[in-house]
Amino acid sequence: MVKRAPVRRRPRKAKPGTKGLGPAECYLQEPVGAAAEAAQAVQKAGGCVVGSYKEPLGGHPLLLAVLPIAAIEPTPFQRDLSDAHHKRLADVINKTGRFLDPVIAIVAPKGGFWTPNGRHRLEAMRRLGAKSISALVVADREVAWQILALNTEKAHNLKERSLEVIRIYRGLVGEDASRPESRFAFYLDEAALVTLGVCYERTPRFGGGAYHPILRRLETFTDDPLRTAIKDHEKRAAMVLDLEEKVAVVVKKLKERGMVSPYLRSLVVARINPLRWIQGEPPALEDVLKTMRERAARFNVEKIKPQDLAGTAGPPDEEA
Repeated sequence: MVKRAPVRRRPRKAKPGTKGLGPAECYLQEPVGAAAEAAQAVQKAGGCVVGSYKEPLGGHPLLLAVLPIAAIEPTPFQRDLSDAHHKRLADVINKTGRFLDPVIAIVAPKGGFWTPNGRHRLEAMRRLGAKSISALVVADREVAWQILALNTEKAHNLKERSLEVIRIYRGLVGEDASRPESRFAFYLDEAALVTLGVCYERTPRFGGGAYHPILRRLETFTDDPLRTAIKDHEKRAAMVLDLEEKVAVVVKKLKERGMVSPYLRSLVVARINPLRWIQGEPPALEDVLKTMRERAARFNVEKIKPQDLAGTAGPPDEEA
């Protein structure tokens, strides 16, 4: 029986002034423990600790520091840099003459610092020739895995989200592959994104938007060790890419018949998707992909009319 993903519920709105610390409680006279070690790392890197405090919601210690810009790098599993975005950001910073939005930084495993959510601001400052950059230094390195929750400076598309998730996943496997996959559900967001990430690694022009709703419905995080679970995601990714090859053949035939639309792939996937007719518990993802592959192989393009595209729902082809 397929295990359904749990329903996500937003936390209820709390009563005003009932959670966290008051202003005076946020005062931190001197960092201790992991925060003190982070302060030492700042000094060792040639930076300057400007101040320290407890953040007002959870009371975790934070350092406000100025770091040499050469001492900080984006986490290695972030999305690719957007050239247009960081140049536009550099123009804005240059016009105001002020850098007012510190990046978040954590101490990197081999020295220096990582930022999980400041890649474009960091690159913009480098473009302007800055010597240093202001940062909120977090003592807990686990924040590095929370990139999807923290990175809000530029909206992610599906490809970026998927690639970030698979990079985080491989980083987790490298640290300790024996831990259960379900432990990292918060960091990875959706099990479907892991499989799509593998697809995008192997085929950068992959049109994942057409397959995302199917994978999201049928894939869930398991209690299997990461080393086992990643092999399952890679197996399913291979099945998806094999299906995509057959779908691409159908799309090509439709184009040869004169049909031009960014929704051709979505139309074909929707026509061969058996889930829309299934009531109750759906079959396993592997069975659904096998059925779709068989339907794609015998797809009759002659039955598709131009007016069918008018009612097509779903994302446009990414390559379009």
